[in-house]
Amino acid sequence: MTTQAPPEPRAVPAPKATASRRLSSFLTTHPRARLSLLLTAPLFWLGVVYIVALVLLLVTAFWSVDSFTGEIRTDWTLDNIITVVTGALYQTVTLRTLGVALLVTIIDVALALPIAFYMAKVASPRMQRILVIAVLMPLWASYLVKAYAWRSVLSQEGILEWVLAPFGMHTPGYGLPATIITLSYLWLPYVILPIYAGLERVPDSLLEASADLGGRTWRTIGSVVLPLTFPAIIAGTIFSFSLSLGDYITVNIVGGANQMLGNLVYTNVGAANNLPLAAAIALIPIVIIFGYLALVRRTGALNNL
Repeated sequence: MTTQAPPEPRAVPAPKATASRRLSSFLTTHPRARLSLLLTAPLFWLGVVYIVALVLLLVTAFWSVDSFTGEIRTDWTLDNIITVVTGALYQTVTLRTLGVALLVTIIDVALALPIAFYMAKVASPRMQRILVIAVLMPLWASYLVKAYAWRSVLSQEGILEWVLAPFGMHTPGYGLPATIITLSYLWLPYVILPIYAGLERVPDSLLEASADLGGRTWRTIGSVVLPLTFPAIIAGTIFSFSLSLGDYITVNIVGGANQMLGNLVYTNVGAANNLPLAAAIALIPIVIIFGYLALVRRTGALNNL
């Protein structure tokens, strides 16, 4: 009985060297080129939307508006900058805005620390997930809905007045306290999440070692927890401080007759039709934010964003 030899395998043809295949092979062997190609589009968009917009804003601040025609004149002048720096109105509003932003930041940090600590070190894994969802849930609602909800709560006929009246107290009504309360509520989740992430990175063994060495609760928090989570805390303050500094809607809803820097920018862009002056006013929070970021950069807080 004879056996038939198996057929010889057919040679697999080599793939065609198309342009896309050559590009794929090049990117496979050159990781830096691949990374550069991936980042080109978002960096270009970032440069156009943010950097170019800031440059144009800076340039516009040195222009002027014709008092007769209302048209923008591209003649270079420092009048807008001098007006913003020396004007009593702008100095008062700047200090008010800065004070509101600082108070909102302090309140949010004071509220976020115990909440984040409980979420990261005390709650069970199941409860952690529930609390994270609870913190994120307010972000699903509209900004305006939450602001107007606080307007209703803080009104003279609101639920807060109904709760406080039997104890001889009254609602703060509309004004700077209402603005601070509303902004603190709006930005609290942005402060809780970075601090929670920072506390999660603190090893539990360090807390146990502190307890074994006789460290009480407050000593452990002050000597172990806070130093390790300080960058995360600063990261949370960046959100609350910067968002409060540029806000202009909340103060319109619950702030009464008070104004912040954002209101002055909005008024000069809209009703006054003075874009150069509005650009000069907008430079104030930009300068403050850049100065604040320069201060916190050395703490490593930017790595926690």
